[in-house]
Amino acid sequence: MVDPPEHAVTLAELGVRMAQSTPQAAALGFRLVSVEPGAATMAVDYKPELIGDPETGVVAGGVVTTLLDHVCGLAVTSRLLSEGHLERVATLDLRIDYMRAAEPGKAIFGRARCYKLGHAIAFVRAAAFDADEEDPVATAQAAFSIIPVEAAAT
Repeated sequence: MVDPPEHAVTLAELGVRMAQSTPQAAALGFRLVSVEPGAATMAVDYKPELIGDPETGVVAGGVVTTLLDHVCGLAVTSRLLSEGHLERVATLDLRIDYMRAAEPGKAIFGRARCYKLGHAIAFVRAAAFDADEEDPVATAQAAFSIIPVEAAAT
């Protein structure tokens, strides 16, 4: 059996922090499902206070947007951290295609993968789904600015 890499605990801690300590994510009730270098999955459980349309019980689109943005940021940060970099990231561009309403009563999952990491920009693809990952609620394509720690401090 191979020992886990040194950053494994750090990645898990990072994922929990992004899901529970960021004010907006904490207010929406995000939870970490999994994180590995360059990939992450988060979820938000169905709650009445997240409903955007009281007639249908469908969760507000802003919840899905926030979930996708957060899980994309975690995918980029986890990749940077796994490669020994402690930079911060910021969303430059987030394009979301909504495909259908999330099913009332079900948790929504967001899964993201950082597929290209440059010196200053990272690129991510993600999907939000409820029951079936092959039938997404929404998909996203994003670009994140990589901010060196020195620049973030000034």
